[in-house]
Amino acid sequence: MENTTEKKKIVYSAIQPSGTITLGNYLGALKNWVVMQEEGTHNCIYTLADLHTITVRQEPAKMRKNVLDAYASILACGVDVEKSIFFIQSHVHQHAELAWILNCYTQFGELSRMTQFKDKSAKHADNINAGLFTYPCLMAADILLYQADLVPVGADQKQHIELARDVAGRFNSLYSPTFTVPEGFIPKNGARVMSLQDPTKKMSKSDENVNACVSLLDSPDVILKKFKRAVTDSEARVAYGEGKDGINNLMGIYSVVTGKSMQEIEDEFAGKGYGDFKVAVGEAVIEELRPIREKYEKLIADKAYLEESYRKGAEIAERMAQRTLDKVMKKIGFIHK
Repeated sequence: MENTTEKKKIVYSAIQPSGTITLGNYLGALKNWVVMQEEGTHNCIYTLADLHTITVRQEPAKMRKNVLDAYASILACGVDVEKSIFFIQSHVHQHAELAWILNCYTQFGELSRMTQFKDKSAKHADNINAGLFTYPCLMAADILLYQADLVPVGADQKQHIELARDVAGRFNSLYSPTFTVPEGFIPKNGARVMSLQDPTKKMSKSDENVNACVSLLDSPDVILKKFKRAVTDSEARVAYGEGKDGINNLMGIYSVVTGKSMQEIEDEFAGKGYGDFKVAVGEAVIEELRPIREKYEKLIADKAYLEESYRKGAEIAERMAQRTLDKVMKKIGFIHK
């Protein structure tokens, strides 16, 4: 796979293993990871970004379980270690090393303008640590280590891609071309999945309302119950429109899962109420997730295979990352050991 990196563009994407992977993570990112992998037109590098999770306090045993569960879940979604590079971030020490270097090429003012830092500081007021402030430098290191051309992003991550681009450009102009300047793109098949209880907010595993978020590993009964309780509006007509955040969200989910257009969905449910529609969405999601849940159960029971997979991914990633890090350190002036 490494021999083809010059011919194909490199796609880099990462997800945090800070808890159960949600339907939002799957429809917004992971489903696209598999699509890009199967298209075979890019070299895909995927990371479980566990270093990023410790900006918030973690319980050690729970963190280990979360990482392993997330790794198995992503394999169950269809990420194939024979076709993509997929590894656990902390297994590749070059991420932390380049992050420190990029800290020194990133301006304080640039980091202070990051909206996610402001949001997370408000949410974790008792632990506003330096890592929370500088983690966009680690995110830039994640991307730049692999000379990534393209980074799939949601609207909430655009600022971080811009920072990575700025830092790459700054380093390149100070020394000589070293980093590929990455481009962010929004995948055409992606979906921004909102909370089932407050459809103005993104679906989040940290939501205090258990009915707001569907987990990849929820049982069929639980999934159906959550969709039946989903917040809608008083119009009782399945149609996409302004002021219909709840229905828009449900239609978006149904569209991505079934492949139907908004018009086709409106036609299918013409004359039917929200009750019928919620059940249909719930059942479609259950069928979409059933094979993933079944595959996950087999994978999580096979610790030897999981270990073999993440070690293999880390070995390939480490070779690629070291090439970039060696260039960076030489240009700055560090003495090679």
